[in-house]
Amino acid sequence: MTGLSRQSREASVADGDAAARLAVMIREASSVVALTGAGISVPSGIPDFRTPGKGLWEDVDPMEVAHIDAFHRDTKRFWSFYRPRFADLADKQPNGAHSALAELEARELLAAVITQNIDRLHSRAGSERVVEVHGSIASSSCTTCGTSYPLESVGEIFDSDGVPTCACCMGKVKPDVVLFGELLPEDAMAEAQELCADADLLLCVGSSLEVHPVAGLPGLTLAAGGRLAVVTQGPTPYDDVAAVKLGGDVVGELQSVLAAI
Repeated sequence: MTGLSRQSREASVADGDAAARLAVMIREASSVVALTGAGISVPSGIPDFRTPGKGLWEDVDPMEVAHIDAFHRDTKRFWSFYRPRFADLADKQPNGAHSALAELEARELLAAVITQNIDRLHSRAGSERVVEVHGSIASSSCTTCGTSYPLESVGEIFDSDGVPTCACCMGKVKPDVVLFGELLPEDAMAEAQELCADADLLLCVGSSLEVHPVAGLPGLTLAAGGRLAVVTQGPTPYDDVAAVKLGGDVVGELQSVLAAI
Protein backbone atom coordinates (compact mmCIF):
# COMPACT_ATOMS: atom_id res chain seq x y z
CA MET A 1 0.00 0.00 0.00
CA THR A 2 3.02 2.26 -0.47
CA GLY A 3 2.05 5.68 -1.78
CA LEU A 4 -1.55 5.59 -0.59
CA SER A 5 -2.89 8.31 1.66
CA ARG A 6 -3.71 7.56 5.27
CA GLN A 7 -7.41 7.65 4.48
CA SER A 8 -6.90 5.24 1.55
CA ARG A 9 -4.93 2.78 3.65
CA GLU A 10 -7.62 2.79 6.32
CA ALA A 11 -10.38 2.49 3.75
CA SER A 12 -8.74 -0.62 2.30
CA VAL A 13 -9.38 -2.46 5.56
CA ALA A 14 -12.40 -0.51 6.80
CA ASP A 15 -14.85 -3.19 5.76
CA GLY A 16 -12.65 -6.08 6.87
CA ASP A 17 -10.64 -6.83 9.98
CA ALA A 18 -11.06 -4.11 12.62
CA ALA A 19 -7.75 -5.10 14.18
CA ALA A 20 -6.00 -4.51 10.87
CA ARG A 21 -7.69 -1.14 10.56
CA LEU A 22 -6.51 -0.17 14.03
CA ALA A 23 -3.00 -1.32 13.11
CA VAL A 24 -3.02 1.14 10.20
CA MET A 25 -4.23 3.92 12.49
CA ILE A 26 -1.42 3.24 14.96
CA ARG A 27 1.23 3.17 12.25
CA GLU A 28 0.04 6.43 10.77
CA ALA A 29 -0.51 8.40 14.00
CA SER A 30 2.23 10.72 15.21
CA SER A 31 1.26 10.31 18.86
CA VAL A 32 -0.58 7.28 20.32
CA VAL A 33 -1.54 7.02 23.99
CA ALA A 34 -3.27 4.15 25.80
CA LEU A 35 -5.86 4.59 28.55
CA THR A 36 -6.52 1.37 30.44
CA GLY A 37 -9.03 0.19 33.01
CA ALA A 38 -9.82 -2.88 35.07
CA GLY A 39 -10.74 -4.98 32.02
CA ILE A 40 -7.14 -5.26 30.84
CA SER A 41 -6.18 -7.05 34.07
CA VAL A 42 -9.10 -9.49 34.22
CA PRO A 43 -7.20 -12.08 32.10
CA SER A 44 -4.47 -11.95 34.77
CA GLY A 45 -6.97 -13.20 37.34
CA ILE A 46 -7.85 -9.82 38.84
CA PRO A 47 -11.62 -9.24 39.08
CA ASP A 48 -13.09 -5.98 37.93
CA PHE A 49 -15.36 -4.02 40.23
CA ARG A 50 -18.97 -4.48 39.23
CA THR A 51 -19.39 -7.55 37.03
CA PRO A 52 -22.41 -9.44 38.47
CA GLY A 53 -21.38 -12.51 40.41
CA LYS A 54 -17.64 -11.84 40.49
CA GLY A 55 -16.95 -8.11 40.76
CA LEU A 56 -14.91 -6.78 43.69
CA TRP A 57 -17.93 -4.87 45.02
CA GLU A 58 -20.35 -7.79 44.59
CA ASP A 59 -20.55 -8.62 48.30
CA VAL A 60 -19.33 -5.44 49.94
CA ASP A 61 -20.31 -1.77 49.97
CA PRO A 62 -17.27 0.16 48.73
CA MET A 63 -18.32 3.15 50.81
CA GLU A 64 -17.85 0.99 53.91
CA VAL A 65 -14.35 -0.26 53.10
CA ALA A 66 -12.87 1.85 50.31
CA HIS A 67 -13.72 5.42 51.36
CA ILE A 68 -11.15 7.65 53.05
CA ASP A 69 -13.61 8.21 55.89
CA ALA A 70 -13.89 4.44 56.38
CA PHE A 71 -10.09 4.22 56.57
CA HIS A 72 -9.98 6.76 59.38
CA ARG A 73 -13.12 5.51 61.12
CA ASP A 74 -12.15 1.84 61.29
CA THR A 75 -8.58 1.34 60.10
CA LYS A 76 -8.54 -2.25 61.29
CA ARG A 77 -11.56 -3.17 59.16
CA PHE A 78 -10.10 -1.32 56.19
CA TRP A 79 -6.86 -3.30 56.31
CA SER A 80 -8.61 -6.58 57.03
CA PHE A 81 -10.31 -6.13 53.66
CA TYR A 82 -7.34 -4.83 51.69
CA ARG A 83 -4.35 -6.67 53.15
CA PRO A 84 -5.16 -10.07 51.60
CA ARG A 85 -6.16 -8.43 48.31
CA PHE A 86 -2.90 -6.52 48.06
CA ALA A 87 -0.99 -9.71 48.83
CA ASP A 88 -2.93 -11.45 46.06
CA LEU A 89 -2.24 -8.64 43.58
CA ALA A 90 1.48 -8.86 44.32
CA ASP A 91 1.55 -12.37 42.84
CA LYS A 92 -0.36 -11.59 39.64
CA GLN A 93 1.46 -11.59 36.31
CA PRO A 94 0.98 -9.40 33.23
CA ASN A 95 -1.02 -10.90 30.39
CA GLY A 96 -0.72 -10.61 26.62
CA ALA A 97 -2.60 -7.31 26.53
CA HIS A 98 -0.11 -5.68 28.89
CA SER A 99 2.72 -7.16 26.83
CA ALA A 100 1.25 -5.86 23.56
CA LEU A 101 1.20 -2.29 24.88
CA ALA A 102 4.75 -2.65 26.18
CA GLU A 103 5.83 -3.89 22.75
CA LEU A 104 4.14 -0.95 21.01
CA GLU A 105 6.09 1.40 23.27
CA ALA A 106 9.32 -0.49 22.58
CA ARG A 107 8.68 -0.01 18.84
CA GLU A 108 8.16 3.72 19.49
CA LEU A 109 4.53 3.46 18.40
CA LEU A 110 3.06 4.28 21.82
CA ALA A 111 3.96 7.38 23.83
CA ALA A 112 2.58 6.33 27.22
CA VAL A 113 0.08 4.28 29.17
CA ILE A 114 -2.40 6.05 31.42
CA THR A 115 -3.97 3.53 33.76
CA GLN A 116 -6.73 3.48 36.33
CA ASN A 117 -5.32 0.23 37.70
CA ILE A 118 -3.26 -0.01 40.87
CA ASP A 119 -1.78 -3.46 40.15
CA ARG A 120 1.61 -2.44 38.64
CA LEU A 121 1.16 -4.95 35.79
CA HIS A 122 1.96 -2.44 33.04
CA SER A 123 5.37 -1.77 34.56
CA ARG A 124 5.97 -5.45 35.15
CA ALA A 125 5.19 -6.09 31.49
CA GLY A 126 7.90 -3.64 30.47
CA SER A 127 6.02 -0.39 29.84
CA GLU A 128 8.32 2.52 30.66
CA ARG A 129 6.03 5.56 30.81
CA VAL A 130 3.08 4.61 32.98
CA VAL A 131 0.83 7.29 34.48
CA GLU A 132 -1.05 5.80 37.45
CA VAL A 133 -3.99 8.14 38.00
CA HIS A 134 -5.45 6.02 40.83
CA GLY A 135 -2.14 5.38 42.57
CA SER A 136 -0.44 2.03 43.09
CA ILE A 137 -0.09 -0.80 45.57
CA ALA A 138 3.68 -0.39 45.25
CA SER A 139 3.86 1.58 48.50
CA SER A 140 1.98 2.82 51.54
CA SER A 141 2.54 6.06 53.43
CA CYS A 142 2.04 7.43 56.91
CA THR A 143 -0.86 9.87 56.94
CA THR A 144 0.90 11.92 59.64
CA CYS A 145 4.57 12.25 58.70
CA GLY A 146 4.56 10.91 55.14
CA THR A 147 7.10 8.13 55.65
CA SER A 148 6.81 5.70 52.73
CA TYR A 149 6.92 1.92 53.00
CA PRO A 150 7.34 -0.34 49.93
CA LEU A 151 4.75 -3.07 49.55
CA GLU A 152 7.25 -5.72 50.56
CA SER A 153 7.89 -3.98 53.91
CA VAL A 154 4.38 -2.99 54.99
CA GLY A 155 3.77 -6.38 56.60
CA GLU A 156 6.57 -5.67 59.07
CA ILE A 157 4.75 -2.72 60.68
CA PHE A 158 1.38 -4.35 61.40
CA ASP A 159 0.65 -4.36 65.12
CA SER A 160 -1.18 -7.06 67.09
CA ASP A 161 -4.53 -5.49 66.14
CA GLY A 162 -3.85 -5.86 62.43
CA VAL A 163 -3.13 -2.17 61.77
CA PRO A 164 0.12 -0.93 60.18
CA THR A 165 1.65 1.75 62.37
CA CYS A 166 4.39 4.14 61.28
CA ALA A 167 7.73 3.28 62.86
CA CYS A 168 8.67 6.97 62.90
CA CYS A 169 5.67 8.64 64.51
CA MET A 170 3.13 5.86 65.26
CA GLY A 171 0.72 7.38 62.76
CA LYS A 172 -1.76 5.51 60.55
CA VAL A 173 -0.33 4.00 57.37
CA LYS A 174 -2.47 4.06 54.22
CA PRO A 175 -1.83 2.44 50.84
CA ASP A 176 -0.85 4.90 48.13
CA VAL A 177 -4.03 4.27 46.17
CA VAL A 178 -6.87 6.71 45.61
CA LEU A 179 -9.87 5.92 47.80
CA PHE A 180 -13.40 7.16 47.37
CA GLY A 181 -13.57 10.68 48.77
CA GLU A 182 -10.00 11.52 47.72
CA LEU A 183 -8.78 13.65 44.85
CA LEU A 184 -6.70 12.03 42.13
CA PRO A 185 -2.97 12.84 42.22
CA GLU A 186 -2.62 16.32 40.76
CA ASP A 187 0.64 15.66 38.90
CA ALA A 188 -0.56 12.38 37.40
CA MET A 189 -3.83 13.90 36.20
CA ALA A 190 -2.04 16.90 34.70
CA GLU A 191 0.29 14.56 32.81
CA ALA A 192 -2.64 12.42 31.66
CA GLN A 193 -4.57 15.46 30.44
CA GLU A 194 -1.57 16.76 28.50
CA LEU A 195 -0.96 13.36 26.89
CA CYS A 196 -4.59 13.00 25.83
CA ALA A 197 -4.83 16.52 24.46
CA ASP A 198 -1.71 15.93 22.35
CA ALA A 199 -2.64 12.44 21.14
CA ASP A 200 -3.57 11.79 17.52
CA LEU A 201 -4.99 8.46 18.67
CA LEU A 202 -6.17 7.39 22.12
CA LEU A 203 -6.49 3.63 22.70
CA CYS A 204 -9.10 3.03 25.38
CA VAL A 205 -8.50 -0.52 26.61
CA GLY A 206 -10.53 -2.49 29.13
CA SER A 207 -12.42 0.49 30.53
CA SER A 208 -16.12 1.28 30.64
CA LEU A 209 -15.13 4.98 30.48
CA GLU A 210 -17.77 5.87 33.04
CA VAL A 211 -15.75 6.82 36.12
CA HIS A 212 -14.89 10.52 36.28
CA PRO A 213 -12.68 12.44 36.05
CA VAL A 214 -10.76 9.85 34.01
CA ALA A 215 -13.82 9.28 31.81
CA GLY A 216 -13.41 12.83 30.56
CA LEU A 217 -9.93 12.23 29.12
CA PRO A 218 -11.13 10.89 25.74
CA GLY A 219 -13.04 14.13 25.31
CA LEU A 220 -9.75 16.03 25.41
CA THR A 221 -8.42 13.96 22.53
CA LEU A 222 -11.56 14.49 20.47
CA ALA A 223 -11.65 18.21 21.21
CA ALA A 224 -8.08 18.55 19.93
CA GLY A 225 -8.92 16.74 16.68
CA GLY A 226 -7.59 13.31 17.67
CA ARG A 227 -9.37 10.00 17.31
CA LEU A 228 -10.42 7.22 19.66
CA ALA A 229 -10.11 3.46 19.41
CA VAL A 230 -12.11 1.49 21.99
CA VAL A 231 -10.88 -2.01 22.83
CA THR A 232 -13.16 -3.32 25.54
CA GLN A 233 -15.99 -5.74 26.11
CA GLY A 234 -19.35 -4.09 26.70
CA PRO A 235 -20.58 -0.64 25.76
CA THR A 236 -18.93 2.70 26.56
CA PRO A 237 -20.27 6.26 26.21
CA TYR A 238 -17.75 6.82 23.40
CA ASP A 239 -18.64 3.91 21.11
CA ASP A 240 -20.58 6.11 18.68
CA VAL A 241 -17.69 8.54 18.19
CA ALA A 242 -14.84 6.02 18.19
CA ALA A 243 -13.03 5.51 14.89
CA VAL A 244 -12.95 1.78 15.63
CA LYS A 245 -14.41 -0.48 18.33
CA LEU A 246 -13.01 -3.93 19.14
CA GLY A 247 -15.28 -5.75 21.56
CA GLY A 248 -13.62 -9.12 22.00
CA ASP A 249 -11.16 -10.43 24.57
CA VAL A 250 -8.58 -7.70 25.17
CA VAL A 251 -5.64 -10.11 24.92
CA GLY A 252 -6.74 -11.52 21.60
CA GLU A 253 -7.68 -8.14 20.20
CA LEU A 254 -4.41 -6.40 21.07
CA GLN A 255 -2.31 -9.36 19.99
CA SER A 256 -4.12 -9.30 16.63
CA VAL A 257 -3.46 -5.56 16.29
CA LEU A 258 0.21 -6.07 17.14
CA ALA A 259 0.52 -8.89 14.58
CA ALA A 260 -0.97 -6.64 11.90
CA ILE A 261 1.49 -3.80 12.42
